[in-house]
Amino acid sequence: MALPKRRFSHSRTRKKRTHKKLGQVKRSVCSHCKTEKLPHQICMVCGYYGDRQMIEIKQKKKKEKKQ
Repeated sequence: MALPKRRFSHSRTRKKRTHKKLGQVKRSVCSHCKTEKLPHQICMVCGYYGDRQMIEIKQKKKKEKKQ
């Protein structure tokens, strides 16, 4: 069987790899709070998955300014 005389050049190798890049992550909308989230994941803003609340999210307390 024949063998290649020399290896591929860098540009030729990179031309072959142009189609192997990663795409953007798909996002879906939370049905409860309407923020963007990953599909099939619990919403980190409200804690809902579909119509059920899975986790309870604690709200941060605002610090009051001392005068």
